[in-house]
Amino acid sequence: MKSSFDIYEMVTNLIIERLEAGVIPWQMPWQTMQSAPQNLIYRKVYRGFNFWHLLTVADRLGSPFFLTFNQVKELGGHVRKGEKGFPVVFWKLLDKEEKDGSIDHIPFLRYYTVFNLTQTEGIDPNKVPKTEALDREFDPIGDAEALIEFWDDCPEIKVGLNRAYYNPAQDIVGIPNPRAFFKEEEYYSTLFHELIHSTGHESRLNRHEKLSDHRFGSQDYSQEELVAEMGAAYLCGMLGIENATIDNSAAYIKHWISKFKEDSKMLMMAASQAQKAVDYILEHQTGPASCGAAVQTTAGAA
Repeated sequence: MKSSFDIYEMVTNLIIERLEAGVIPWQMPWQTMQSAPQNLIYRKVYRGFNFWHLLTVADRLGSPFFLTFNQVKELGGHVRKGEKGFPVVFWKLLDKEEKDGSIDHIPFLRYYTVFNLTQTEGIDPNKVPKTEALDREFDPIGDAEALIEFWDDCPEIKVGLNRAYYNPAQDIVGIPNPRAFFKEEEYYSTLFHELIHSTGHESRLNRHEKLSDHRFGSQDYSQEELVAEMGAAYLCGMLGIENATIDNSAAYIKHWISKFKEDSKMLMMAASQAQKAVDYILEHQTGPASCGAAVQTTAGAA
């Protein structure tokens, strides 16, 4: 029982790590070089808990391919000295016949260890498939670009990373390459989400001071995620690109609402803070009059 509990706890923590990294578990709107974690021999993508577990590892180590110790040997390689593997969970229901003839279903859970390709040496490179990031033609949306470009105290934006995030200590937003997104609108929706987070910085609205409990799953953390996604949805709506993003926003918001469903006022509070965040961005535009004029008119009408 202790072993099973430890496995579940480990996997749960890794899923939380993905959520903290800004990844929506039911839809990741970009595809980077890391691609989906998979077994190198069978080219089978891991599923369920294992997918999110090994996606974190792949992001950090730089390869989507994993092998067991014996599989590494079969390919003529070896695991580098000192490297530690990663457990992969396997479970199924076993049928057990009771004394009365009825069938009981007993969960059977075990795990085995895999190593990332980068932890090995001696494997013929010709046996390793090439991985590529999605690299589609990206057509910038002019009004969205202008909104960001002419925001006078916009945080630094680092483009070309493997995940989306906002770092309040450095006041920096990270975002994957725009060409790695499946749709232009999803790129801007993701970027707006992180930029709304940045409006809470102490140099701007200082919202993070009021929502000081940053533990994942806490009420403050959940409310801040709602603020960011609602603010992003507002900006997408103002720019006329909400049709391509609203379903994903709704799913994300639904997830966070469930974190504090006991408090019916929380959604309205988050909506109010999201509007203040959007107003802040619109009020700090320094570009030509044409920049964001339609956006500001829409905001005023709301």
